[in-house]
Amino acid sequence: MLRIGVIGYGYWGPNIVRNFSTANGSEVTMVCDMNQQTLKKVKKSYPQINVTDNIDELIKKPEVDAIAICTPVFTHHDLAKKALEEGKSVFLEKPFTYTVAEAEDLIELAAKKNLKLMVDHTFLYTGAVRKIRQLIDDSILGNLYYFDSVRVNLGLFQHDVNVVWDLAPHDISIMDYIIGEKPQAVVATGASHFGRGLEDIAYLTFYYDHNIIAHINANWLSPVKVRTTLIGGEKKMLVWNDLEPDEKIKIYDKGVKVKTKEGQYNLLVDYRSGDMWAPKVEQTEALKLMAEKFVDYVKNGGTVINDGIAGLNNVRMLEAANKSLHNKGEITYI
Repeated sequence: MLRIGVIGYGYWGPNIVRNFSTANGSEVTMVCDMNQQTLKKVKKSYPQINVTDNIDELIKKPEVDAIAICTPVFTHHDLAKKALEEGKSVFLEKPFTYTVAEAEDLIELAAKKNLKLMVDHTFLYTGAVRKIRQLIDDSILGNLYYFDSVRVNLGLFQHDVNVVWDLAPHDISIMDYIIGEKPQAVVATGASHFGRGLEDIAYLTFYYDHNIIAHINANWLSPVKVRTTLIGGEKKMLVWNDLEPDEKIKIYDKGVKVKTKEGQYNLLVDYRSGDMWAPKVEQTEALKLMAEKFVDYVKNGGTVINDGIAGLNNVRMLEAANKSLHNKGEITYI
């Protein structure tokens, strides 16, 4: 049984505690939080779990084998480094770290200590994303043309990071996994409307080889919640609506074929409009699958799709996007 210690029981911490408490092969033995009222909530819900407001106590506790960190991104590097130095593998809430240098430092330390790092890119374990990857691997969509994602809602405003660092890590991790290539450059624009210096709206465009383009719309100021991704390929096109309860993925047999007739300059455009179908998508909770994968990863090794390297790639793209954002949309190479 892998004994997990959890640091942070704020917004995401309760989900981590619940899933590691019920996942096969793991149990939560201690939770750390600075708020005493929060610790009382933990004891009420989980009487068997020890609580503390002392981070060092949790990290050094012999009854803790691995540590899950659910705290603001600025604290990730220092907390993870302490845990690794104590010989404990680490599960980190997204984003992995706030700088590429911090991510590289943790990866190097984990390798030196023969320990595991996993980043909470939850969506990679959803039935929808796994189905989309399967469709691409099976060449159902054909060569990809574009990835276009909208992730907008009213709030939750963060006090320490802008909307890029809060919402875009989800879509970047999905984009990275589905496309399977690294973007060459990014252009990012956005705006801050409340004098905090933290953008609440941002538009990110990533440029790939082979003429693939990816776009992410992240917005805390939308009157409605939208979680929709469009993926266009030469054979088929796909729409994923994560808020749809049943038919989350719809595949359209639609496309365009452009050709020129010999001796003519005019383009001849053929439009294909066929059937639509919705493949079955597995409904198992993604976070539970990821928790069980972390347990197996720590115990047995192997590979995972959201390891430290995946986290580093995510941070590298976020850092480049932030640089472009602060330079008024200047193209930034990754």
